[in-house]
This record gives sequence, structure tokens and C-alpha cells, in this order.
Amino acid sequence: MKIKVITYVLALIFLLSGGAKVAGLEFEIVAFERWGYPLWFMYFTGVAEVAIGIGLSANILRKYAAMASCPIMLGAIGTHAINSEWPMFAIAFTIFLLCVTLALSLWRPTSVENNAG
Repeated sequence: MKIKVITYVLALIFLLSGGAKVAGLEFEIVAFERWGYPLWFMYFTGVAEVAIGIGLSANILRKYAAMASCPIMLGAIGTHAINSEWPMFAIAFTIFLLCVTLALSLWRPTSVENNAG
């Protein structure tokens, strides 16, 4: 049950965050300019985040989306650390920990796989 809650909370976070980037909301444009990233990278990141959010919502893609979320969040952690944005760093790090927890829980071997060999 707890993993389902983590899954859908993360899906919502990625859909909203990615959607804001894809929509080109002003606060996202300002942030990417402040960080020195090109605008195309904002849209690229947004599409990746929306894809992860959709993937987390679809059972067949969930494992892959959970794995893909980890490097995205490492990028966010690095960006916030380099720019000394410590409250956002803490949020990104917390989301990263949830992503790792989810990915590990989805990729662990099942008892059938353990008994197969």
C-alpha cells in the first residue's frame, strides 16, 4: 500500500513539474535562465518529466519510469546545489530518495525468480 502512495505522489509531482516546463510557465523560464540552461533544455526536461509521470501511472511502464526518474532528480539536486538553492535542494533530494525507494521496490526479484535457478 505504501509503495502505491509513493508511486502516485511521484506521478503527480512529475506530471505537474513537467507540465509547467512544457507549458513554458514564466517561473520555469526565469529559473532555467538563472541557471544558465538553454530554453530547449527546459522543454526537453519537461517532456521527460511528463513521460515519467505517465509511466509511473501505467503499470506496464512503472519500473522503467521509476528508474528514469533517478537521473532526472540527480540533475535537479546538482542544479540546486550549484546555485545554492538549499530549500529546493532539500525538496529535490527528498523526491530523489522516494524515486530510489520506488525503483528498488519495483526491481527487486520476486520469490518465483529466486526459486527458478
